[in-house]
Amino acid sequence: QVQVVESGGGLVQSGGSLRLSCTTSPLTWTHYNIAWFRQAPGKEREGISCIRSRDGTTNYVNSVKGRFTISRDSAKNTVYLQMDSLQPEDTAVYYCALDLRLGPCRLDRPKEYDYWGQGTQVTVSS
Repeated sequence: QVQVVESGGGLVQSGGSLRLSCTTSPLTWTHYNIAWFRQAPGKEREGISCIRSRDGTTNYVNSVKGRFTISRDSAKNTVYLQMDSLQPEDTAVYYCALDLRLGPCRLDRPKEYDYWGQGTQVTVSS
């Protein structure tokens, strides 16, 4: 019974910021990889950022690099996605996903992720 819960979504204006949170139970994310995916209306789900929890190595998709930052808080068993300079094209449902692999995290292989949250809506107005 692995549960993944995202929170922090909402409605913001262009240029604004949001911080998403992802908590997992009962597994601790220090033993596996965590990624953020998003899916806009009518589009395919895409990986935007991931972190290899074992050593903190991170990856970002080019469209968010420099604007989004993934981080972790081991004490709280929480992974964050800080989103700055948000634009309307960032509007989507954002999902947190877990991969039990110990290797490098991947954004192009969503099927490798074992557990997914229900998603949190992020809407950016122009």
